[in-house]
Amino acid sequence: MVAGRTVCLRQLSRGNRALEVRFHRFLGHDKVTAERIIESWSESTVAAVEGRHVLAIQDTSEIHFNTTPQRRRGLGEIGKGNNHGVLLHPLLAVDADDGSCLGLLSGQIWTRKGRRTVSHDDRELSDKESQRWISTAVAARPLLTKAAAVTVLGDRESDIFALYANSAEQHFHVIARSMHDRKLADRSSLYEASDAMAAVDRRTIQLPARAARSARLAHLELRFDAIELARPQSKFLHHLPKSLPLAVVDVREINAGTGVEPLHWRLLTSHEVTSVEDAWRIVQWYKQRWIIEQFFRILKTQGLKLEDSQIGSADRLLKLVAIAAKAAVITIQLLQARNGGRQPILVAFDNSQIDALTALNQQLEAGSKRLKNPHPPSSLAWAAWIIGRLGGWDGYPSSKPPGPITFKNGLEYFHAVAAGWSLRVMCMP
Repeated sequence: MVAGRTVCLRQLSRGNRALEVRFHRFLGHDKVTAERIIESWSESTVAAVEGRHVLAIQDTSEIHFNTTPQRRRGLGEIGKGNNHGVLLHPLLAVDADDGSCLGLLSGQIWTRKGRRTVSHDDRELSDKESQRWISTAVAARPLLTKAAAVTVLGDRESDIFALYANSAEQHFHVIARSMHDRKLADRSSLYEASDAMAAVDRRTIQLPARAARSARLAHLELRFDAIELARPQSKFLHHLPKSLPLAVVDVREINAGTGVEPLHWRLLTSHEVTSVEDAWRIVQWYKQRWIIEQFFRILKTQGLKLEDSQIGSADRLLKLVAIAAKAAVITIQLLQARNGGRQPILVAFDNSQIDALTALNQQLEAGSKRLKNPHPPSSLAWAAWIIGRLGGWDGYPSSKPPGPITFKNGLEYFHAVAAGWSLRVMCMP
C-alpha cells in the first residue's frame, strides 16, 4: 500500500489473480481481526518513544464508502445519517520537541449498528461513543512506560471532564481545545474568565493549510491563567472530583484579513502554566495536531484513496482500514525522514529489506564519488535518501527534497528489487 499509494487489492496484485485471491482470503479469515491488527500498530512505536516527551494525538475521522439501499455492505450511518461507512479513531505518537511521527499506538475502528433510542444525557459515559477519547488513551498508557513524559492531545471533541480526571490517575498530561463554556468552581464561566484575562504577549505563527483554509501567517494575542474546573451536573459523574485544577491558554487572532475566520483557541491543560514561555509551549504542542490531519488526508483523498474501496462487507472493510492506517503512518514517516531526524529504520523496514537497501546504497554511492548518503545506516533518513534516489531525486542538498510522487516511484522500484533480493539464497535445481 505504501509503495502503490492505493488500497485497491486488484491494483496491489498487479494482475496476479492468485495474489488477489490470497489478499481477499487474508481479510476474510476469522483469526484476522481489526482488533489484532490494531494491537500490532505499536510494535515499532514502543521502542521509538523511549526517552522522549510524547504527544499522544487522537482524533476521529468518518470514512465514507459508497453504498446503495440494495448494497449497504453491513455499514452503519455516519455524519448526518445520509452516508454509510466506518469510523476510525487512532492515537498517534509524535515527538513533542521536533514533531517527528513515531508511529501509531492504539485506536478503535467501528461501524454503527443502528440508531440509539436512549438519549445521550441518560447514558453513562461507557455507553457513549465519546468514551473512545478516554479508553484509547488508557489503552496506550502501558505502551508509553519508557517515554520521558506523555501529553494526550485532542481537538474540541476531547473536551471531556472525565478525561481530565483520568489524566492524573494514568500519569499523563492533557491538552484539549475547549468546546463547552464550562462552569468553574466559583460558579463563573470559563469563557467569561478567559475573556477577562489580560493579554500578555503577541506573536506571529505559520498556520498550515486545512481543507477549508489556506496556509497563512496569523498574528496571535496570548492570555493564560490557572482555573478550577467544576464537575458537570451529571448523575453519572458523581464518582469524580468536584473540581479539577487546570490551566487555560487563550490565543486569538487579531487583525485577520477580510473574509478570514479569526483563529481562537481556548486550550485546557493539566500542565502547569506559570509564564509566557510555558503558555506558548502549550500552543506549539497543540499546533502538532495538524499531523493527524495529514494522516487522514494520506489515508483518504490525497494518498491511499481508502474511500474508493469496493470490498463487499463491513467486516473486511474494518480490517482494511486498520492495515491502511499503518501504511499511512509509514508514508508520513518517510516524508519526514527526507529532512533527517532520529527515527530508527526499523519503523518502516525489516532486516531483509535493510540488507537490500545496503546493497542499493553501495551501488548509488559508487556511481558518484562526490555523492554520499549523509545519514547513519540505523536511521530512517538513511533509507529515505536511498528511496528518493531510486525515485529519480538527484540527492544533492541544494536540490528540492523528494516529494510524495518521487517516494512512490522509489518505493515501487525498491520493493521489486527487495523481492528479487529475498530469492538470492534459494537453491535452483
